[in-house]
Amino acid sequence: MSSVAVLTQESFAEHRSGLVPQQIKATLNSEEESDPPTYKDAFPPLPEKAACLESAQEPAGAWSNKIRPIKASVITQVFHVPLEERKYKDMNQFGEGEQAKICLEIMQRTGAHLELSLAKDQGLSIMVSGKLDAVMKARKDIVARLQTQASATVAIPKEHHRFVIGKNGEKLQDLELKTATKIQIPRPDDPSNQIKITGTKEGIEKARHEVLLISAEQDKRAVERLEVEKAFHPFIAGPYNRLVGEIMQETGTRINIPPPSVNRTEIVFTGEKEQLAQAVARIKKIYEEKKKKTTTIAVEVKKSQHKYVIGPKGNSLQEILERTGVSVEIPPSDSASETVILRGEPEKLGQALTEVYAKANSFTVSSVSAPSWLHRFIIGKKGQNLAKITQQMPKVHIEFTEGEDKITLEGPTEDVAVAQEQIESMVKDLVHRMDYVEISIDHRFHRHLIGKSGANINRIKDQYKVSVRIPPDSEKSNLIRIEGDPQGVQQAKRELLELASRMENERTKDLIIEQRFHRTIIGQKGERIREIRDKFPEVIINFPDPAQKSDIVQLRGPKNEVEKCTKYMQKMVADLVENSYSISVPIFKQFHKNIIGKGGANIKKIREESNTKIDLPAENSDSETIVITGKRANCEAARSRILSIQKDLANIAEVEVCIPARLHNSLIGTKGRLIRAIMEECGGVHIHFPVEGSGSDTVVIRGPSSDVEKARKQLLHLAEEKQTKSFTVDIRAKPEYHKFLIGKGGGKIRKVRDSTGARIIFPAAEDKDQDLITIIGKEDAVREAQRELEALIQNLDNVVEDSMLVDPKHHRHFVIRRGQVLREIAEEYGGVMVSFPRSGTQSDKVTLKGAKDCVEAAKKRIQEIIEDLEAQVTVECAIPQKFHRSVMGPKGSRIQQITRDHNVQIKFPDREENPVHSAEPAIQENGDEAGEGREAEPGSPRRCDIIIISGRKEKCEAAKEALEALVPVTIEVEVPFDLHRYIIGQKGSGIRKMMDEFEVNIHVPAPELQSDIIAITGLTANLDRAKAGLLERVRELQAEQEDRALRSFKLSVTVDPKYHPKIIGRKGAVITQIRLEHDVNIQFPDKDEGSQPQDQITITGYEKNTEAARDAILKIVGELEQMVSEDVPLDHRVHARIIGARGKAIRKIMDEFKVDIRFPQTGAPDPNCVTVTGLPENVEEAIDHILNLEEEYLADVVDSEALQGYLRPPVHEEAKGPSKGFVVRDAPWTASSSEKAPDMSSSEEFPSFGAQVAPKTLPWGPKR
Repeated sequence: MSSVAVLTQESFAEHRSGLVPQQIKATLNSEEESDPPTYKDAFPPLPEKAACLESAQEPAGAWSNKIRPIKASVITQVFHVPLEERKYKDMNQFGEGEQAKICLEIMQRTGAHLELSLAKDQGLSIMVSGKLDAVMKARKDIVARLQTQASATVAIPKEHHRFVIGKNGEKLQDLELKTATKIQIPRPDDPSNQIKITGTKEGIEKARHEVLLISAEQDKRAVERLEVEKAFHPFIAGPYNRLVGEIMQETGTRINIPPPSVNRTEIVFTGEKEQLAQAVARIKKIYEEKKKKTTTIAVEVKKSQHKYVIGPKGNSLQEILERTGVSVEIPPSDSASETVILRGEPEKLGQALTEVYAKANSFTVSSVSAPSWLHRFIIGKKGQNLAKITQQMPKVHIEFTEGEDKITLEGPTEDVAVAQEQIESMVKDLVHRMDYVEISIDHRFHRHLIGKSGANINRIKDQYKVSVRIPPDSEKSNLIRIEGDPQGVQQAKRELLELASRMENERTKDLIIEQRFHRTIIGQKGERIREIRDKFPEVIINFPDPAQKSDIVQLRGPKNEVEKCTKYMQKMVADLVENSYSISVPIFKQFHKNIIGKGGANIKKIREESNTKIDLPAENSDSETIVITGKRANCEAARSRILSIQKDLANIAEVEVCIPARLHNSLIGTKGRLIRAIMEECGGVHIHFPVEGSGSDTVVIRGPSSDVEKARKQLLHLAEEKQTKSFTVDIRAKPEYHKFLIGKGGGKIRKVRDSTGARIIFPAAEDKDQDLITIIGKEDAVREAQRELEALIQNLDNVVEDSMLVDPKHHRHFVIRRGQVLREIAEEYGGVMVSFPRSGTQSDKVTLKGAKDCVEAAKKRIQEIIEDLEAQVTVECAIPQKFHRSVMGPKGSRIQQITRDHNVQIKFPDREENPVHSAEPAIQENGDEAGEGREAEPGSPRRCDIIIISGRKEKCEAAKEALEALVPVTIEVEVPFDLHRYIIGQKGSGIRKMMDEFEVNIHVPAPELQSDIIAITGLTANLDRAKAGLLERVRELQAEQEDRALRSFKLSVTVDPKYHPKIIGRKGAVITQIRLEHDVNIQFPDKDEGSQPQDQITITGYEKNTEAARDAILKIVGELEQMVSEDVPLDHRVHARIIGARGKAIRKIMDEFKVDIRFPQTGAPDPNCVTVTGLPENVEEAIDHILNLEEEYLADVVDSEALQGYLRPPVHEEAKGPSKGFVVRDAPWTASSSEKAPDMSSSEEFPSFGAQVAPKTLPWGPKR
């Protein structure tokens, strides 16, 4: 049984008293009295190299037993798996398959790094690197998963199994890791003594050896059990377990005596056999001796006093046993018996009995009557009141029982009497000056009585100095208890009842607001709803949870306030509804960039001026619709402005057609199919129908003039058909036939429409049913059109095969670019298949397969292409190379357009990097025809200027004209030189904006030329707009210059420098307000500039604004001159409380009294001096307020300091001398000046660990 030595207060005093005074003094002040160590003792020298070589085994110097070798945290182990033990030896590829996966898993799980290699004998070598734990775990996993497993059993006595397992299984885990095996030990209830070991042969041998070693070690030890009556256990253990501890120490045997609470009699001995026999003999001797000599007596002691006899942790029983040698047996706490048995030698029993009664009567229990509601006042805030009593009498235990009107005191009789007297006087005082009352208020109103973050209830508590206890919501109780000063209790009761009656008169109103507006009303981070709540503080506004999808917003508060709030919110919702009007404006896609403008300038301006939200479709979207949201009138205005931009940019006509409103839906068609077909057929015009329900008959058509007229006719014709009698039929055809049915440029379908008068609508790309073709019109017209189309479709379904002859020299044209020409023919002519002979064969036969009509049409188209190829000519167009880039356009868009329009091929020459300047004609900058120049002087165009056009002659000529029209022209505009830098803008942003907007190049002359001429180069169509834009920018800049001249008016004001900080304000708040309000710049004198007058403030801006700003500054100065400053002595201990957290409290006082309060800096001569500045009456009020605060806070400070005095540990009377730090004798720096200080850069004087030291070289050779 283990023994514990306890050092009590008394034994510590005895220990101290045994020391001689000199020893005590030396203990307290050892550093001052003892001699400092020598330098060599404190810093022992490193061992000499020679000494190490001569006697490596002997420690050299004091370092040898202090410095331990530094071990690396990362270790590496290599082990080998023989071929016959490899689990995955039939692999096709080393480093792949299941073995590689297992290695990756092990690395991820353990954090170790694995490297595998195959030896010559096909055995597996594994190198494992990492932390020790990780390496051991990885090794175990590798053996288990990569090596074939064997198993073996080892038999050891059953009682040795627990030693193999170890505490909490730790020994077994270590053994498994060390040997990389799995060790299975039978359960305690299993009679088997066989331990099973699974792993590699090597690992099994290691594990078996370790298990047998543990068993052999345990064989040397023995275990014996001795039956001893429970009553004699205390005698064997001895007082405080000292006796048994001595026996254990002397014999080296472990003795386990069951504790008093466990009802077992056997004592267990464990240890070496011989020593164990000695221990058992000694215990038996003590037992036999005590059995003969001891007798017992039984005495009655009150059950409540038993714990005092036992003492804390049984110390009193041990004390009696130590002093008298008598054991005291106390009945268990769950027993009703009061009999205490004393067992010992007869002559000692009397003394023990006296001590038992003394212990029993040393403590008493008493109670004080006190109403339960006063308990917390007696305890005090954070137990302050009770702490005063417990500090004086620490052995007294005071217990408060909830719901009972009494306080129980327990402890030494004298201390209990004193504590009882103090508590009774406290109760008497509290009963005299405290009162309580309970009021009933419906629990529904409790949270409103508490207020937001407890604002209402905290105000009542502070105002009336009472405590208000409101039950939690979960209790659903109506009872509220008020405790405190009788007068305060009555006043708080009156106010709470008034609040409750007012709440009963409140009303709740449900306001229906569409959920989509809730977020807008609440605002970002609740800003807007906070404004509403500040406006109507008595109204509680509750919004539903977004997940509920409810439109009901609940308002609660006084009737009049709720009505006002309802009207306010209804008006806000009406404004939101008005501002959520939305219209869609179709705008041709190519004009979207012009509507946006450079950097979004145009769209931003429209948004700001019309106060609307404008959403444009994404750049990669096919949509042309721009959505405008806002008030209806504003949306209409924005729409007009956007349409006017489109109209200005292109030749866009707008026509209004009157069609009865009842026909609008039928004209639009299902999902807009019918109207979309008309818009696509007429070149993509925009047709705008009025809003449904507006009653308007006006339909607006917008687009190029010719297309608008065509769409108008079709729309009126369709409306006429709908009015007479409309008939509809649907027919089906494969989507690949649609293009053939429509014909090139819509020729075939137009022919059917003209002959029958019916309208035929093909499906759009986004329609789900791509086979459906709809025919609309009069019944007979529709039937005829249906017959014609069905006949065409039937012909297309009859597949035929035909052939034609094509010269092999033209074959390449059809099959290049992955057969693009053939794909186009197939798409256009109903999916006809065209097969050219393989390359390398000299055949000229081309096979066509498909519908008869499609095949014929395809043959005709191929023949046309061949004719074009045979009639192809090459035309040269000479355009100076410097214009090639602008002719091509962005990403070659202009050239691509010309090749598409004229069906030609255009090839630009390679760029000439370093052109040789020869006698060449003047560059044609103004678009003069290159042809004329060439005729006048043949051979003059350079090769890098010639663009080659291939195609039919007439188309090549047209393409040449189109190219020459793209050659840029240059004009000059006169702009005053001083405005050039403003036109260029910051980092060229201004000039880039104009160049992008007008699609021209603007050249501004270099500053050193001082020229007023700006050159604009671009297409003729763009030059006029660019020139007008440039001149407009000049006019704006000239207006800005005039405005700057007016704004640069300066005015000086003379103000005493002492007022400058007040005019500037905290963080510049006051001066910033003046600057913003009057739109001026205010400059204060630089303190570091000695030559500058320090009382002059300079104001710059418009003359009128500078005068207004001056008046504002002089007004502040006038107020400051009336102010006074007073110094107030304020105890520095309360400064922090008055200032508050981050100065919040002092700012509140300064704002409330309109004064400035300055506290002394750290280290000021008078730390109590506080300066208050402001108007005389405000200063007096502020001083009174802070002096009242000082009085209140100072009382708390005094109480706190008094409490700290009790808590602070006793201070030694003798003052400690100042520390001298670490002192050594005979140090190198205390030697005579003749000795040289050590050279810190020398590797000989400061060698690194393990490094070779080079011998120091002297001018005439090494030392001998």
